[in-house]
Amino acid sequence: MQKSTSSSRFDRRTRSWLIDLLACLLFCTLPSGCAQVAARGSSSLVPHFTGALFSECDPVLARDSLPSSLKMLEGLLRADPENRRLLEALSMGYAGYAVLFLEDEAPDRAGRLLERAMGYGLEALGGRGRALEASAMDPVALSRALQAMQPGDVEPLFWTGLAWSGWIRLNLDAPEALAQLNAAKACLRRVIELDGSTFHSMPYAALGSVLSAVPPMLGGEPEKARALFEKAIAGNHGQFLLAKLYFARYYAVRVQDRALFERLLDEIEQAAPDRLEEVCLLNAAAQRQARELRAQLDDLFL
Repeated sequence: MQKSTSSSRFDRRTRSWLIDLLACLLFCTLPSGCAQVAARGSSSLVPHFTGALFSECDPVLARDSLPSSLKMLEGLLRADPENRRLLEALSMGYAGYAVLFLEDEAPDRAGRLLERAMGYGLEALGGRGRALEASAMDPVALSRALQAMQPGDVEPLFWTGLAWSGWIRLNLDAPEALAQLNAAKACLRRVIELDGSTFHSMPYAALGSVLSAVPPMLGGEPEKARALFEKAIAGNHGQFLLAKLYFARYYAVRVQDRALFERLLDEIEQAAPDRLEEVCLLNAAAQRQARELRAQLDDLFL
């Protein structure tokens, strides 16, 4: 009964901010130059947008509604191109959409959306983001750019690093992607230095995934990845299932540890996705992907 009451309050809150946001958009049809004002006013609603997105437990509903929501945010951004809240939300939204729904079935499209997510994340970082982008191929300048990042930069830096590492995983046959591997790893390491608990300790799992996915001869470091995954799981008390999925998909397959792979999939499939309500969508998507991975078991392990 308590859960139903909480859900009702959440639904009312979600409807409220949607009504406010639609009102802002309607005002923008008037020829009064109000578009920027509306965009700035509606940016206070962005946390409700991202909260509603990731706490949605129905992946089909989220997949169907997310593209139009992202395009709406892009419309607001046109009126206020330097709005950091909008840029962060777009980076998060496009990265999440690509990773959760497109990475397996449409990798080319997923790669393009991850590039878009990375671009929004860099824009959200302002001058520090431009310095980071310009120094990606210069280790000394890259280190200097990342050291300039402050605690307030953690979230956009995390989504930038997550999108960057995801794009590299999808383009392991492209020399230009591998050339950017060190920059993507350095971004995630800097996030961990600043606040590894960000987004339920996901920076550890994001770094572990790219260290595992890339073959050692090309710059991967699977021997370091296991400890990173274990830190991610400990940090969220095993309740953020995406970390376990990445552990199974990238590390266990890379080192051919079938027992670990099956144990992690068992844990994912037996978990209640709403145990961590604010990421119920990601947990539900992880369960779906775990079932798909299990069907490939004999192909993944020799």
